[in-house]
Amino acid sequence: MLTCQGLKAQSDGEKERAYMVQAMLRIADPVLNSLSRNELKKQMPVEAKDPEERKKSTHLEAFGRLIAGMAPWLELGPDDSDEGRLREKYILLVLKGIDHATNPAAADYMNFNQGSQPLVDAAFFAQALLRAPVQLWGRLDAGTRANVLTALKSSRVIKAHQNNWLLFSAEVEAAIMHFEGTADTKPIDVALKQHLGPWYKGDGAYGDGADFHWDYYNSFVIQPMLLEVTKVLSQGDTLQKKSHQLVLKRAKRYAAVQERMISPEGTYPPLGRSLAYRFGAFQLLAQVSLMRQLPKGIAPAQVRSALYTVVKKQLEMPGTFDRQGWLQIGMAGHQPGLGESYISTGSLYLCSEVFLVLGLPASDPFWQGRDEDWTAKKLWKGMAVDIDHSISD
Repeated sequence: MLTCQGLKAQSDGEKERAYMVQAMLRIADPVLNSLSRNELKKQMPVEAKDPEERKKSTHLEAFGRLIAGMAPWLELGPDDSDEGRLREKYILLVLKGIDHATNPAAADYMNFNQGSQPLVDAAFFAQALLRAPVQLWGRLDAGTRANVLTALKSSRVIKAHQNNWLLFSAEVEAAIMHFEGTADTKPIDVALKQHLGPWYKGDGAYGDGADFHWDYYNSFVIQPMLLEVTKVLSQGDTLQKKSHQLVLKRAKRYAAVQERMISPEGTYPPLGRSLAYRFGAFQLLAQVSLMRQLPKGIAPAQVRSALYTVVKKQLEMPGTFDRQGWLQIGMAGHQPGLGESYISTGSLYLCSEVFLVLGLPASDPFWQGRDEDWTAKKLWKGMAVDIDHSISD
């Protein structure tokens, strides 16, 4: 069986890429291997305040969130390198997982419409498809495509809350629009009207609804999904292209803030809810890096070094995984008390969003050369750093 240990690693960047691939697959293996055998519901533990309640939705959480982070790496496709052969293996595992997750006859058929939580993870599932249109959507057979669209559409019965949840409905409709050509545009219109209007609080940050909260939801959900929804809408629409550019401008500012929040030791402030999503808190910084849109003055190598340090520190804390390799609730190891009522084992796989940077090929400057100190590391060494500036629209 192929492993990342066979990947050649010479420069700092190459070593860090090899580690990040290995880390991603370590997280992915229990989910994808079980689901490929139609045994995810049978094998996956459910750690939660109310396990019986969370069993109704936790499996879609695990799968949708996991592949949303893996998708850009999978989209690079197979090739003759060790990593390229690994990608082919995991593309096939994910394709089999999509079939089982959306086939009503499968043991692992997932809940897309009962209760409220499935709307959230239908959106992450849609996010994965939008991020890998060739290797995931493009390699599905006609029957599975029909099942996927039916599953996504079935989530329409769930009413979104008046906060970041509006973007879950919008993301689902954006995927349906992209793959089928038509969609219900009302949820998209509502989500954009609120976020591009009264819910934007300035300097690259949105409220979670009308109010601003100190947490990582600008990165967990709000800004990534705004980028994706406006990108879909902007295809051939000049007005929507302007909206996408505005969203991108704000995202770049927020990414700059995120880079500065990483301490010299690779830690970050434990602010707000959902800390058990671990390094998924840096989805937006990873996404802006993937888009090659890092703000001026932030070098790809310093972001690479910072994210690698964050991932390594958290992943290697004792208790991050149980004995069978499943993630456990916590931010630094196993800390069940950090799990809100909506947190379960499946929720934790949002951490995979940090691996968006693996969608940049190994030849990209992001993965080349020596490490560079990130902003906080430079500053606390007494080195010169750029003055931080706010933005205005």
